[in-house]
Amino acid sequence: MSTQVSLRSFTRQSILPGFWPAFSYTVLYLSLIVLIPLSAVFLKSATSGWAHFWKSIQSPSVMAAYRLSFGASLAAGSLSVAVGFLIAWVLVRYHFPGKALADALVDLPFALPTAVAGIALTSLYTENGWLGRYLIPIGVKVAFTPLGVTIALTFTGLPFVIRSVQPVLADLEPELEEAASSLGASRWQIFGRVIFPLVRPALLTGFALAFARALGEYGSVIFIAGNLPLKTEIVPLLIVTKLEQYDYAGATALAVVMLVTSFLLLLGINVLQRRSRQFAERA
Repeated sequence: MSTQVSLRSFTRQSILPGFWPAFSYTVLYLSLIVLIPLSAVFLKSATSGWAHFWKSIQSPSVMAAYRLSFGASLAAGSLSVAVGFLIAWVLVRYHFPGKALADALVDLPFALPTAVAGIALTSLYTENGWLGRYLIPIGVKVAFTPLGVTIALTFTGLPFVIRSVQPVLADLEPELEEAASSLGASRWQIFGRVIFPLVRPALLTGFALAFARALGEYGSVIFIAGNLPLKTEIVPLLIVTKLEQYDYAGATALAVVMLVTSFLLLLGINVLQRRSRQFAERA
């Protein structure tokens, strides 16, 4: 009996050595880096009372900024998924001169300072820019418009989709496509019933990462947006403006709404991602 008890205790302790120290360190790390700062944001926004909180988050300029930030982030995330999948497909499935260089350029937005990216995009799409001089005559204005904001957010979010989808495409077994082709499936049927279900969780992951990055983006947007009130102002800019005016309660109020809304959206995306992964495993 004592042998069984000692063996059971040894087995229980040897499953994950050092569990409690590691768990304690993880909780401490999350508390210091995530939970305590977020709690401080909520507490600071509540110091001025409900009337000031409501006034801070429902003014016309703030509502316009929320519509632009979330709308442009959703559009940029969707565009990143479409373009990022095509780029990942080309990088995985085809061999061409300069492929290594193209693969390295995918990570450029990660290393490039966001302010530099904003200045570069603005110089490209202004009226006298390299691309803007050809777009303006046909009625397409990019700089200082919501379209410019979307392009800037797509530039920063595109690598997340590519790097999420690329390893999944590389790990796809060619035998699956060959088997589907031998059974008479067309190319679109192979893509829709074999490839896409396996890639869909990675696409959702890339979209969630690109969307989250776009919501908090500041440096690459403020230059090309022009910061026109009620037109091209983004929420991060309004938060910085309120901080410069020492309106800390108003800034945290905007941050709370941004935080709660983005959390709910990301939670929904994660639920869809989990269901998509379960569906792919069953298939």
